[in-house]
Amino acid sequence: MTQLAHSAGEIVSYLEMCQAWSASFQRGMNFRLRPDCSVILMSRRTNAPYRDRVEDDGRVLFYEGHDVPRNQGCPDPKRVDQPRTTPAGKLTQNGLFEKAAEDVKAGRRSDEFVAVYEKIHAGIWAFNGIFRITDAMVESDGKREVLKFRLELNSGAQLLRLDSSGDVEHNRLIPSAVKLEVWKRDKGCCVQCGANDNLHFDHDLPFSKGGSSLTAKNVKLLCARHNLSKSDHIQ
Repeated sequence: MTQLAHSAGEIVSYLEMCQAWSASFQRGMNFRLRPDCSVILMSRRTNAPYRDRVEDDGRVLFYEGHDVPRNQGCPDPKRVDQPRTTPAGKLTQNGLFEKAAEDVKAGRRSDEFVAVYEKIHAGIWAFNGIFRITDAMVESDGKREVLKFRLELNSGAQLLRLDSSGDVEHNRLIPSAVKLEVWKRDKGCCVQCGANDNLHFDHDLPFSKGGSSLTAKNVKLLCARHNLSKSDHIQ
């Protein structure tokens, strides 16, 4: 798989995210920006337009498909079934991801990888890691049908570029509320040196030693240099 410049837990700006993929992200679903990897942008903030959710202690992500565009013919997309095809019959992003999920389930493709970024603040994103699409389903919200995509965190084999330590402690997602609390508490800077670039969410007590990602008390912001120097040692 193509190596990625970002490591799990890294905080990036919108510009850095675009530069890494040589793309200008104008939508949340981006099917196969590279032949072996797609990109989705998610948000679990209170004002998020879609209802993405995380289960199984952060190892499973359910990503909601996207609505038809708002226009004169569709003033309220939230009352229209999420489309699989365009009026011309071309697969939408929903349709492309759904077909990929079906291909994996049918054994026509071994894996379908997706890089997931989560919005934590205006212009600020966290790289959640590489996921595998395992299923696609249709759910009703009482007004219309929406698509849901099930993705599993690919923690068994790291497919992104590892830091020089060779160790990426990432097998659960840090909840959005915790990320935001940590970002505000640490003022968007490394707690060791005050740097405001090349930041990562880091655990005081690593997962390998029983640490939790469910509380801000065990998470802090570190720059890449101090994140690497810490490695797997408890400070």
